[in-house]
Amino acid sequence: MKVSKANCFMLLQSDEGDNIYAADATDAARSLDAAFSPAISASIPWAAVLGNHDQQSALSREGVMKHIVTLNHTLSQVNPAGVDLIDGFGNYNLEVHGVEGSGFENKSVLNLYFLDSGDYSKFPSISKYDWIKPSQQLWFQRTSLELQRAYMSKPEAQEAPAPGLAYFHIPLPEFTNVVNSSNYTGVKQEPISSASVNSGFFSTLVEAGDVKAVFNGHDHVNDFCGEYTGIQLCYAGGFGYHAYGKAGWARRARVVVATLEKTDEVSWGPLKSIKTWKRLDDQNLSTIDVQVLWSNNTPGSKPTNLLVASSLRNETESLTYSL
Repeated sequence: MKVSKANCFMLLQSDEGDNIYAADATDAARSLDAAFSPAISASIPWAAVLGNHDQQSALSREGVMKHIVTLNHTLSQVNPAGVDLIDGFGNYNLEVHGVEGSGFENKSVLNLYFLDSGDYSKFPSISKYDWIKPSQQLWFQRTSLELQRAYMSKPEAQEAPAPGLAYFHIPLPEFTNVVNSSNYTGVKQEPISSASVNSGFFSTLVEAGDVKAVFNGHDHVNDFCGEYTGIQLCYAGGFGYHAYGKAGWARRARVVVATLEKTDEVSWGPLKSIKTWKRLDDQNLSTIDVQVLWSNNTPGSKPTNLLVASSLRNETESLTYSL
């Protein structure tokens, strides 16, 4: 995906209500069409992952993703091409290339990883929620390594990997470590509903070394974001009105802005920083909790905003990035 000021795309991550709250959907396909219609009608490229309620209507999880990929302007994939065995549906990655005409035109300066964190445990002895499986972690490891090798090879060979962001629905158990450290911005107003099984995916992310932030949904009235072992673990904050919230607590959207380096008046470089804040659905559309998630800190460069994320719609915790 090439970056230019005229382009924009949407990243959608399911919350407790998911892309649709399927148990209340009499026609799953029509409900999905309605959920994504704002992005489609605005001709905004967008991407989606599954939550834990999407399959509770007439469509299976596979069926939901197969319908999503038929919709206009989507960048979503049912699963990665050339991978025969992988758990779940909606595992894929997107590459954000540098500015056309720059030395980074053919390099991905920001890598986006989407994974299916499942719905519910399939094992009677293990209660509650599902988790990211070894097959998905293997795909992530291989994809991350390939992208890092390409970014750190000529031309314009870089000394460190391009930053990555990961999107999936159910929070990792390590979110609890963020809360225990009190090193976070935002609020925790309900338990962290992660799987009772720790799949080791957080360790996989740390070992890979490129992912700088993870974005999850699932727990509607948690909106905190904090660092643990070099990775920012962030809730998006529930935005939709068809699932639970908290009286007196405004629905909110997490905004993410990625900034490119401008090395001089005509040259563009790699990513400079990634910032986030939340926009409230109150009378003033207030902005709160500005944070720097990652910074390159390269001397002599001038930052210029190229990616602007906004508007989590419904319970999908969607992020709209204007490039």
